[in-house]
Amino acid sequence: MGAALKKIAKASDGRVRLGIIGRSNEGRPLRLATVGHGPTRLLYVTQQHGDEPLGTPAAVRALWALGVPDSQWHRWLRSRLTIDFVVQANPDGAVRNQRYNHDPSASGEYTQPGVGYDINRFHNPLTPIEDNPVPESRAVLRHWHATHPRVVVDYHMQGRYLQPDGRETTASILWPTSPLAGEAAVTAGRKLAVRNYDATTAAGANVSRYPGGDYEGIARNAYGILGSASLLVELSDLPEDQVELQIRTAFTSMLATAQGAADGSLWRANPDRADSIPERGPSLPGAVSSLFRADAA
Repeated sequence: MGAALKKIAKASDGRVRLGIIGRSNEGRPLRLATVGHGPTRLLYVTQQHGDEPLGTPAAVRALWALGVPDSQWHRWLRSRLTIDFVVQANPDGAVRNQRYNHDPSASGEYTQPGVGYDINRFHNPLTPIEDNPVPESRAVLRHWHATHPRVVVDYHMQGRYLQPDGRETTASILWPTSPLAGEAAVTAGRKLAVRNYDATTAAGANVSRYPGGDYEGIARNAYGILGSASLLVELSDLPEDQVELQIRTAFTSMLATAQGAADGSLWRANPDRADSIPERGPSLPGAVSSLFRADAA
């Protein structure tokens, strides 16, 4: 991952800037890649769950697509936006292909004792950051407080499900649902969902509404509570020959969100249309997935 990001940074002539926002529990770098210098900030996070990887190659492609070319359109976009990518937020879990980070001392709720913490349950904005036991979550929270992004999109993977119309779901999305999230942030998240739904379905995805909970420690809810337009994107764990489709879906989401934030069309979306996004249907029994194991986000 480090080599791929360095290659992009070099090819971009410095338009893609690399950094580290912290260290994992085992000391691996939590890598940040930034493109653009505009006033509106976006934050994309990939692979909080180590066994849900496909948002990460999508982020690498998006960084190349936004940072390496230097056309008039690219210069315009980068003048309006600063986009931060936390690429592979759970490197310890990624090397083990496991959902959790690596912390054998982990115990209590939202852990697998002796294995580690579920990073995506430890973004609770009501908990002082210094009291948060998960270094990966602490790093993302600190970065949010340092930059106050207007948009946060978190990329995960899920199992295989049917659409209400009988087609197979290829992706699911959801905005903040915590009662602690303010009306303005929820409305903005719903607009973001509509923008992503339109773009990804136009690109061939079958998108449903993710049946997520309202716990404030989930990133989707936490950053909505803090005031960002926040969205969860779940890529279904399809067979190996459809992995490219899933990476393209996440890539499409990243670029469409950026374009909409830059030209303002994102904020003109009708949030009421989010209610028409079909609910995710039942799981597909006996379905064969790719090599990746995905748990619920």
